[in-house]
Amino acid sequence: MTEVPSPQLRISDQNRESALSALGEHMSAGRIDIDEYGERSARITAAKTRGELVEIFADLPAPHPQYEEVQQAVAAPEPAAAPVPASPRTPDNWSPPQRFLAAIVPLAFIAAIALIATGTLAWPIIFVPIGLTVFGKSMWGHDWNHDQNHRDRHDRHLRDRERRRELRDSFREHRRGLDR
Repeated sequence: MTEVPSPQLRISDQNRESALSALGEHMSAGRIDIDEYGERSARITAAKTRGELVEIFADLPAPHPQYEEVQQAVAAPEPAAAPVPASPRTPDNWSPPQRFLAAIVPLAFIAAIALIATGTLAWPIIFVPIGLTVFGKSMWGHDWNHDQNHRDRHDRHLRDRERRRELRDSFREHRRGLDR
């Protein structure tokens, strides 16, 4: 099988993000100015191979972009590995008590609301489904917290990136005003 040499390997969006981050560090350190940052970041965005990224960072010290390891194709198929279990957060991998609670909580809410609306039972019946929800959260809720924290970090990263982009653009506008 023919192997693609490393400089000719295609890069991913993650590689481009790594390169833009490294370039931002060089600008923060004063190795490049904002105009050069703009030129090089445009080249990074348009880059398709590792070799193109290497050219952009040829005259700069570390940090450089990070590349994930690429698995090479093998001629003969390997024996089938054991299936990877689904994440504990997916319903496919829930235990029977988790499945039961996930099914009963919405039904308990509907029943409590119906009983309150018809006047059959007093409003404290609503605490039954709330109690079931609290019990389920205390037993299996740590995965939700992880997902929420991950989403928060991702949102913060996107806001920071947008803020840096706005600062860069405003700095460019300011420089253009001074050059006139």
